[in-house]
Amino acid sequence: MRIIAGKYGGRVFDSPKGHRTHPMSDRMRGGLFNTLGDIEGLMLLDAFAGSGAISFEAISRGAKHATAIDVDKGAITTIVNNAHALGLEKEVKAVRARVSSWLETAKAEPFDIITADPPYDDLQNPTLQKLTTILKHGGVFVLSWPGKAQAPSLDGLELVKQNNYGDSQLLFYKFI
Repeated sequence: MRIIAGKYGGRVFDSPKGHRTHPMSDRMRGGLFNTLGDIEGLMLLDAFAGSGAISFEAISRGAKHATAIDVDKGAITTIVNNAHALGLEKEVKAVRARVSSWLETAKAEPFDIITADPPYDDLQNPTLQKLTTILKHGGVFVLSWPGKAQAPSLDGLELVKQNNYGDSQLLFYKFI
């Protein structure tokens, strides 16, 4: 995998071995960040982080800090190793936890951007709704979702953009 653009554009990093994660394609990740636009100095939460690609791309494009959460030990080990190899240990925090459990115990400051890429075989709608409670007012919630599935309704948020990428889609929500 590689970072597409920004300060670290072109740098490569590993993805977790096996089939427990489904890395977001370069095309889809590029579309995500092109839609977000300028993210200079913002705080990002990368829920269901997998390889951490969204976190690394965000830092490369000027985000101040990214928190990457995943329950899979191999995914977190990969994120930590990649952050070290890229020199981003201070900018990317890797947390091994179920997103739902982390939400119950974390004393997180609200995030400017939350990205969520839940496993397509377990979309975790209640957890997604809980994630919205730590989004800053005016922030953006981005959801990677199966291409044929209807966009979920999230209390307090409005779906403002929907981009299709074959068997996946990106859904962009903002506060109503």
